[in-house]
Amino acid sequence: MKADFKHDILKSTGVHVDKCYQCGKCSAGCPLAEEMDYPPSYVMRMLQTGNPEFREKVIRSFTIWVCLSCETCYARCPMSIEIPRLMDYMRELSLSEKKTNPKAREIISFHKSFLDSIEKTGRLYEIGLLADYKVRTLKLMQDVQLAPAMFRRGKLNIVPELIRDRKRMSSIFSKTLKKKK
Repeated sequence: MKADFKHDILKSTGVHVDKCYQCGKCSAGCPLAEEMDYPPSYVMRMLQTGNPEFREKVIRSFTIWVCLSCETCYARCPMSIEIPRLMDYMRELSLSEKKTNPKAREIISFHKSFLDSIEKTGRLYEIGLLADYKVRTLKLMQDVQLAPAMFRRGKLNIVPELIRDRKRMSSIFSKTLKKKK
């Protein structure tokens, strides 16, 4: 059981959690460590133990959703451990096992809206992303007063910019979803 989870992480992400020797540089450099319930080095240690209870704590944590994937941890890690990739994997596990942290509800809504925008247009379509996010969170009027100024400055396009081969983008999403099953 212990080796299985670490093997799954390695197989799915290429991240070898046992390479971490707990120097703490990832946590010290993380701009959002104070917002997390467990800093990155703590997450690494919990996963190293292979203890199913710690695995559960990690996938139910707020930490995996707060991580920006800014790669500061990766840049600071003397062992070049790709913690952002690990956090992505843990987020997907959290979603697939329906064990998301309740505090992460809005972050998850944004995550889904962002991915839907990319899948449909091949690029980020800001108005579509905002509309989808607001419907998901029911915060329909939040930040509405910013829209006119953003339109005037050309920051919001009414018509989405589409990539040429959107079918290919959809097939990437489909293949990724099939791999997970």
